[in-house]
Amino acid sequence: MGDCAAKRPGADIPLPPPYHGIHASPPRDGHKRIKWMQPTNRSDRVRVRRHTCECKPTIYELCAAGGLLFIRRTTRGKNPEVRETERLVAARMEELWVRLLAGEVH
Repeated sequence: MGDCAAKRPGADIPLPPPYHGIHASPPRDGHKRIKWMQPTNRSDRVRVRRHTCECKPTIYELCAAGGLLFIRRTTRGKNPEVRETERLVAARMEELWVRLLAGEVH
């Protein structure tokens, strides 16, 4: 058997390098606009399934609640703002999520 540093007590285990999450592409020419609305707070539990990188001032989260999905947009800065899309079945919202990341919608 090989010697595994992770199994020895007190061994220094190297940490992975910092990870940047995915970034949404800038809007392309001719992109379609997403209707962003005030959060509805209609669910007592929301699970974030995917999200974009925290290094940008605007982050997006693909959220699940009550059997439906929606996208939450959080803009940070002097005037933080949270907006959400309508809630849709998974197949339709996952397609919108991919299009948002590709810059086809914004």
